[in-house]
Order: sequence, then C-alpha cells, then structure tokens
Amino acid sequence: MSENRRILLVGATGLIGRTIIERSPDLDNITLQGVARREIDFPEGVRMELVLAQSDAWPDIISQLEPDAVICAVGTTQKKAGSEEGFREVDHDLVVELGRAAKGAGVKNFVHVSSVGADAFSRNFYLKVKGETERDLKSLKLRRLDILRPSLLRGKRQDDLRPLEAIGQLSAPIGDMFMRGAKTKFRSMKAEDLADAAIAFASAKAGGQFIHEYDALMRMVREFRRELAAKADSQDG
Repeated sequence: MSENRRILLVGATGLIGRTIIERSPDLDNITLQGVARREIDFPEGVRMELVLAQSDAWPDIISQLEPDAVICAVGTTQKKAGSEEGFREVDHDLVVELGRAAKGAGVKNFVHVSSVGADAFSRNFYLKVKGETERDLKSLKLRRLDILRPSLLRGKRQDDLRPLEAIGQLSAPIGDMFMRGAKTKFRSMKAEDLADAAIAFASAKAGGQFIHEYDALMRMVREFRRELAAKADSQDG
C-alpha cells in the first residue's frame, strides 16, 4: 500500500462514507476525493476535495476526475426513496451507471458496498435489487471489482433515523455469538471495520472479481491494520 492512490468516494454522506472520511487523516498514501449532493462538516484533520452535484451528474464526475479507485457506498431505503421504483433507481440504476463511468475512465479498482444475502432471484425485493446490481456490475468487466456484503452495520448515522436498525445494533453483540459456521456471514460489523476493508480493497493490485462476506472482510481489516501499524513503527524508529 505504499503507492499513492487517488480514491473517489461516492456516497460520502452515509454511514460508511463518513467513516471513511474520518479514517482518511491516518492514511498518508491516500488522496481522498468525494462526491455528494450536499456539504459535509469534515472532522478535524480531514483534507479532501468534495464535489457537490446532483446524483445524475456523478457518472460524469467520475469521467472527469479519472481516479485510481472508486468506493461506491451509494444506497437508500424504500422509505426515503418513496417507492420500489425510487429505490431501484438509486441502488441499481445509479450504481451501475457509476460502474460504467468507472470502466470508461480507466478506474483500476471499483469497490461496491452491497448486502449479505444479495440474490438476483430472491423473493425479497431489497435482496433482489442488490443481487441484480451485483450481476450487472460484474457484466461490465471492470479491471477489479470488489463486492462487499456486510450484514447489520453498527455505527451512528446522521440525519437518517432507522429505528429497527438501532434496536438491532443494541442486541447484535449477543446475537453474533450464536452466528457460527454458515451463519457467520450474518454477524454484525462495526462501520469502522467495513470502512477499513473498503479502503484496503480500493488499494489492491490484482485484477478480477471478488465477493467478500464477514470472514473475508475481517481478514482484510486485520491485514490492513497490521500494515498500518508496521509502517507507523518504522517511521517512529
């Protein structure tokens, strides 16, 4: 991870986007850019370029900026979108357009935050859309595509009240203890862990298409943090 890399964060105002922004001061080999519809209050020490635009202009911004990597943390809820069609427009149509723009701009790494259980043939509307999005991103044949499939995320959202999720976060640490074997993928995850995994995959060098669930995500988090600690130790020495 010694190579300096320009990473464009799409979906900068959500839980994962904000967490990645908070982590950025610790990553001296990353130049972080972001695109969002509204301004963000940056935490102390954060330095990044933020482009403000409506979401239909985001693919063009990728084409103009030509980043090395894109982290796509775009997502909404059916309640916020107002309908199933509105949800699909964001979680499928917009995401695929972003992937297509990344392909055209020569982006090396495209990291997409999906969901555990994503399946294009699911009877569950949410999981069906997530699966269709994964399928259509794969068809673009990006140089490297990493699909992250977290379950419940633990962290504080801003301006996004999700009562059921909040209840789930309180009980998750206990429930996670019973998630073993094939059920491990359903364990909850801290937003900080998923953010670090996304950053690490955005810096990966090998090409290909990869799907990562809980165990694989946490392995990458541990490796990523070991490398950061080793680098800090060498600088201190």
